[in-house]
Amino acid sequence: MSRAPEQFGTWVRRFHPAPDSAVRLVCLPHAGGSSSFYFPLSRALSPAVEVLAVQYPGRQDRRLEPHIDSLPELADRIAEVIRPLDDRPLALFGHSMGAVLAYEVALRMRDAGLPAPVRIFVSGRRAPSRDRDERLHLASDADLLAEVRGLGGPHAALLGDPEIMDMVMPALRSDYRAVEKYRWESGRVLDCPVTVLTGDGDPRLSIEEAAAWEDHTTGLTELQVFPGGHFYLVEENARVSALIEDRLARRDAGARRETAARR
Repeated sequence: MSRAPEQFGTWVRRFHPAPDSAVRLVCLPHAGGSSSFYFPLSRALSPAVEVLAVQYPGRQDRRLEPHIDSLPELADRIAEVIRPLDDRPLALFGHSMGAVLAYEVALRMRDAGLPAPVRIFVSGRRAPSRDRDERLHLASDADLLAEVRGLGGPHAALLGDPEIMDMVMPALRSDYRAVEKYRWESGRVLDCPVTVLTGDGDPRLSIEEAAAWEDHTTGLTELQVFPGGHFYLVEENARVSALIEDRLARRDAGARRETAARR
């Protein structure tokens, strides 16, 4: 494997190292989220899949760093960081804002002539072509927090604490600005399989908007609907991790069969 850049340790958390895994899964958090959101998924998938959780600037141990409020710029930085990971197949998983980032990072990998991700998992987010005029990043703190509380999530109850709110609000507003100002460039499509995941009670995502991800790749697309709201994967972690492991194991088994056939 090529030597990882110095910023790898700043940008990526490896909660459960799995040096013998057949594939890596790079996980991209939601708006206002952090790498620790993926700790349960990492634990569930190890050691079959090594999870690398991205830590955006401006939160937790990176809270003193400037936020990046441009989604294309954030995708550029992430693609640069993970570029040296060429010793094992790579998959991407993104939830909400992270789903759009996964798509944009995969495009950058393609444009750089790198191997395509073996699969992209996009969760809790409409297809990039299903644009909306959203301006919550311009709303008051109270209105933005009301939106976040309405979506639920593992730490929504903590947002009533003024100290927590002061720490979370800058990153949250920056992320909302990034994803709400993002505009899809028509004609940019992937060629890898895409698995779309959503909760059946997500107030911000319709099934039609989720299914529209099929327009963004020439590869196979599947839609998986779970019980729950926007953060369905918190309660459904076991089923989500089982699905991920199954899809990535199928790819690995297919690769082994192809290699055997060539012999």
